[in-house]
Amino acid sequence: MRIAVFGATGTLGRHIVEHALKQGHEITALTRDASRVGSTSADLRVIEGDVLDPAAVERCVTGQDAVLVALGNGRKGVVRAEGTRTVIAAMQRTGVQRLICQTTLGVGDSRPNLNFVWKYVMFGMLLRPAYADHVEQEEYVRASGLDWTIVRPSAFTDGPATGTYRRGFPATETGLALKISRADIADFMLQQLTDHTYLHQATAISN
Repeated sequence: MRIAVFGATGTLGRHIVEHALKQGHEITALTRDASRVGSTSADLRVIEGDVLDPAAVERCVTGQDAVLVALGNGRKGVVRAEGTRTVIAAMQRTGVQRLICQTTLGVGDSRPNLNFVWKYVMFGMLLRPAYADHVEQEEYVRASGLDWTIVRPSAFTDGPATGTYRRGFPATETGLALKISRADIADFMLQQLTDHTYLHQATAISN
């Protein structure tokens, strides 16, 4: 498939690009600095630009079969939600329908899955702007009218893809480690290209 990836130079985005290329997909990645794209392949096209620039985003989205969003901005807010809104608008203009967007476990009805530290210390204080950004990001996705899937991973870790993580669990799920490898997140997001089990749903994944 032809896939546009936003956030391709981030810690998760690099895994998405790498895994997608291994699976034979053609990738178009938008980044402000092409030198930060770790992969090199004839199937990888890099466009330099900002995710908040409608023209640059439209260049990246045009002609794609699907779009994967893995935007990050550390503890800060704004880029996740506003970048995703720019991507959605470009998809609507160009007729691209399939959107797979990474947010975070704890948003919306998944909040009960978090423990005290994540609810009140991390998202309540230290990461409050980032959490609010993800909340707004999901609102844009849900209102988009696209064929969307929201992926809500727990805290990112390093390590290989295991395939043993839990997925699609309810807010009542207990015994979660509240962490998952970036490789597993990338793997799950790419599965959604052909598996529509979670179409128009927000699905949680975690060890």
